[in-house]
Amino acid sequence: MDISEKMALKMEFSGSVYLQMMQQLSVIDSFKGNWNAIELTHSKHLKELRKIATIESIGSSTRIEGATLSDKEVEKLLKSVKVTKFKTRDEEEVVGYYEALQIVLDNYEEITLSENYLHQLHSLLLKHSSKDQRHKGSYKNLPNKVVANYPDGTQRTIFKTSEPHLTPAQMQGVIEWTNQRFATKDIHPLISIALFIYEFLSVHPYQDGNGRLSRLLTTLLMMQQDYKFIQYVSFENVIEARKEEYYRALMEGQKNRDTDQERPDKWIVFFLDSMVVLIKRLEAKYSKYSQLEKALNPRQHSVLSFIKKQKTAQINEIETALMDYSRNTLKKDVAYLLNEGFLIKTGEGRAVRYHINTRK
Repeated sequence: MDISEKMALKMEFSGSVYLQMMQQLSVIDSFKGNWNAIELTHSKHLKELRKIATIESIGSSTRIEGATLSDKEVEKLLKSVKVTKFKTRDEEEVVGYYEALQIVLDNYEEITLSENYLHQLHSLLLKHSSKDQRHKGSYKNLPNKVVANYPDGTQRTIFKTSEPHLTPAQMQGVIEWTNQRFATKDIHPLISIALFIYEFLSVHPYQDGNGRLSRLLTTLLMMQQDYKFIQYVSFENVIEARKEEYYRALMEGQKNRDTDQERPDKWIVFFLDSMVVLIKRLEAKYSKYSQLEKALNPRQHSVLSFIKKQKTAQINEIETALMDYSRNTLKKDVAYLLNEGFLIKTGEGRAVRYHINTRK
């Protein structure tokens, strides 16, 4: 049985599962159309949303695999990302994920779904991981397994994976199958992405870093299929919050791996439902920005624009730039913007400086 026949068999879903998937896809595609219109307006909030999502994605994806750095610790580390020595393996993994994610977000149009690019992304992901230098960018040569890592340090084996000698052929097959689906569009692209990620995790082609790479690949494929909203809210953060469901959905399909009974339907439903959750989060975040912005008057907009342009400013600099308004009025505006979370301040007394709150 070739790869196309195997995948067709895996997609023999029940009527109720098919209906559920269609409902989820309708929600996602409807939002996609609306969001693409928002992006065309070049909203100034999108840069801030992407910055927040990037921090959350890095923190969540590495924590799923057992790292312990909080989002604040991740953000602090990335501010000094040029460091050449890392104190812990967690720091190595965080910076590797950051660099790989930036490549995906900035170059998704040029990256093809191929073994060569998978190797390159894997190599970049483990670039700073001292213990992974021997096997980065190459398929595994030893058996491995999917293991769930928990905060208390315990592990649980989720399922067995493909043997090393079977890995190259299986990866080549699923990559070709996925690219063919994208080209012919005979299957909804989100179903194709979900199935590719399922197969990737089932094969588990690399010695380490498969979970992190699978989430990078999710972002890459979503961006390539025009679901660009994924860069503005963290898919990895949704998965971290639903970690038990994530592993359970994978296990449901995996328990019948390589048999005629293998059905990754629960995984696909989970994957699509996670996208629906992600959309609700993004709607809430963007709505908050929009509502707050509408509540600001033109003068307050001018204060924000000046500080954003200057990167940081003191009250006397704001007063000089906006000479049409009194110092007291501008001080009240700054106090309001601080209280609403648009600004943060550093320093004390005459040394106080104001900055745009990029985490709002």
